[in-house]
Amino acid sequence: MFDSIVRLYDGFTSWLFQTAVQPALYAAGMMEWADDAFSWMDFFVFGLVQVVVVYAICRPLEAWRPVERWEDRRVVWTDVAYTLLARLGVLPLMAFVILAGVQAQIAGWIADAGYVAPTLETLIPALETRPLLAFALYIVILDLGEYWRHRLQHTIPWWWALHSIHHAQEKMTFWTDDRNHVIDDMIAALWFGGLALLIGVPPGQFPLIVIILRVAESLSHANVRLSFGKLGERLLVSPRFHRLHHGVLSAGEEGRNYAVLFPVWDMIFRTGDFRRDVFPRTGDPEASAALVTGGWWRQQVEGTRRFLTALRGRPAR
Repeated sequence: MFDSIVRLYDGFTSWLFQTAVQPALYAAGMMEWADDAFSWMDFFVFGLVQVVVVYAICRPLEAWRPVERWEDRRVVWTDVAYTLLARLGVLPLMAFVILAGVQAQIAGWIADAGYVAPTLETLIPALETRPLLAFALYIVILDLGEYWRHRLQHTIPWWWALHSIHHAQEKMTFWTDDRNHVIDDMIAALWFGGLALLIGVPPGQFPLIVIILRVAESLSHANVRLSFGKLGERLLVSPRFHRLHHGVLSAGEEGRNYAVLFPVWDMIFRTGDFRRDVFPRTGDPEASAALVTGGWWRQQVEGTRRFLTALRGRPAR
């Protein structure tokens, strides 16, 4: 199944490159950029798939039963800009260019050391005949890693200075998932990708895992009055469960409900709040106007200033 999906995706990107991108490069006399353009297009297509899937799932839910309705949606459009920049290849390409040399150096060190990342199938041979179970276990491990990354974002001062951009939104929608500082996004990519490399996630499965977690995170931020019930709330993160995390009384170190996909981590580490039918107002009471209502650039500048202040040991707020 996984191989078929990968082949279908690779076939589509190759067709698109050969029929649209490559002829345009040839006409412009820029064929020396062909390899870089293919990498860019791969970023773009994969991001576009994510945006389309998320929109198709979350937008009807928000229209069906919203928690809040607003006449002024300008700050929501700022979050849309965050999503398009993050998912359609602009920021991933920047990270790719900046980190390409570092990545090559690390890959060389790993090769010289003779290290081969173990996979669950090699550690647990019985999984070789159960690919779906192995896939599910990879998601569980990566989700645990995301829980701890998220929790550290709230407890380490300089990290909270970056992450506070995300929590400043008082009009939360599914677009808010991508409302992050560029530095925070790069740390998250290195954290998630590094863990996936460490545990040996097969390359063909990695994009599918990303899409699953992406949909789960966007749904959890959706402006929809939806919970999964007493049992379901303990199996999967719902919009109600995560909205408690974004509530005005849950900012900074007072955070709760850190889980991305499985609330079991909040249950194990005693950070869960399972109150039902509670949909609090979102935002950070201590956030500056720049973080609440500023545009993308203004928020990035303010987040950088707070980040540098926190690094110098001064209060981030």
